[in-house]
Amino acid sequence: MDDIQKHILAERALAAARHCVASRFAGAAFSYVAGSLMRGEGTAFSDIDLVVVFPSLERAWRESFTEDGFPVEAFVHDPQTLAHYLHQDADSGYPIMVNMIVTGSILGPDIDSAHVIQARAARMLAAGPKPLAGADYDLLRYQVTDLADDLRGTRPPEEIAAIAALLYQKLADLILLGRGAWAGRGKWAPRLMRELDAQLAAEFDAAFRLAAAGDGARFPALADRELAVHGGRYFEGFRHNAPVEARRLE
Repeated sequence: MDDIQKHILAERALAAARHCVASRFAGAAFSYVAGSLMRGEGTAFSDIDLVVVFPSLERAWRESFTEDGFPVEAFVHDPQTLAHYLHQDADSGYPIMVNMIVTGSILGPDIDSAHVIQARAARMLAAGPKPLAGADYDLLRYQVTDLADDLRGTRPPEEIAAIAALLYQKLADLILLGRGAWAGRGKWAPRLMRELDAQLAAEFDAAFRLAAAGDGARFPALADRELAVHGGRYFEGFRHNAPVEARRLE
């Protein structure tokens, strides 16, 4: 798909978003239209990410539907519920909603309020994730250690591929968050690693591809190298406490 076709597709997507906001979400104060289509990177199978903000709602919700041939993922909020999820995203290290707001095109009558929230989200994104620390950090180090150990030794190729698939996200999180960069799930993990360090991303990809094909030697070695930045492998002494309320009386 060339640039002209991508531009036409983006214009169609924006028109579809404008129509569904007017017809499906009448009364919304403003909306953000985001996603790869709006960035000019979409394909015929890309969806529209739509964040719709009403003045007030009983609760937020998410729904999926098709508009003018485009799959739409709609996230419906009022300012307070949106603020909750923006902060939840930032705390998790995966700024999914934050990115939608920052990169989204604004529709609707209350443009000023939309810009205020967009500026706030941009500051959150620029500040970066919280430093790795505490129980979540310990758990991530343990999980990378444990999964890397599962790849060692002789295993059937299909087991190696399955373990590598689990290790991929955990190791990507350790690499990105451990360097003060935002993490991402799915397609965003390799994109963010390339932005952070192209050579490291290439090594990661090569090691994972070998593991996915049944050769698990290089991926745990890469994990060991990354764990060394965080004090080394973490198994001995690991403890993860269950919540106090985690009990059921029969």
